[in-house]
Amino acid sequence: MTTRVMLVSPAAGDAQREVRFDDDGALSEAGLRRVRAAAGALPAADRIFVSPSARCRRTAEELGLTARSTQELAGCAMGGWRGRTLAEVADAEPVAVSTWLSDPDFVGHGGESLRQLCDRVAGWLTRMALDAGRVLAVVEPDVVRAAAVCALAVPVDVFWRLDVPPLTVTELSGRGGRWNVGLGRAPDRR
Repeated sequence: MTTRVMLVSPAAGDAQREVRFDDDGALSEAGLRRVRAAAGALPAADRIFVSPSARCRRTAEELGLTARSTQELAGCAMGGWRGRTLAEVADAEPVAVSTWLSDPDFVGHGGESLRQLCDRVAGWLTRMALDAGRVLAVVEPDVVRAAAVCALAVPVDVFWRLDVPPLTVTELSGRGGRWNVGLGRAPDRR
């Protein structure tokens, strides 16, 4: 019984260009053009989910997907850093930023640790693997990273070594608790 999970990262928004901790902002004009061009390019799926962020919901909508929103696939909660740029936070709290980048249990921003994010996503993946078939989810890049970390059973600090470009598909396929990972391909009509 094989389960195939396709994780689609959303089109770019202004927060990514500004290197801003997501503030649930809209897609950029360029992001909208790109996602509209990709509409209809994803294979059919038995179950379709979306992260609750505005950016992911809009990406799913523009791709023509009817998806169920789930909090389990929300991006990492960044607490007091939400909406601020990385430069602003680094200037105001350089030790905290350094710790955040090196300690997967850091919650000094008042949000969620990377380990908590990975555990949450691992729980969702485990539930998805109970049924064979195709699952498609439009999720924030940090959720894609967390899923890859979980699927590969690597240490959480590998999270920072994974790049997830906008509007790419990361595919997990597996059975019996073992996953294979295909990273960052462009949407296509396979």
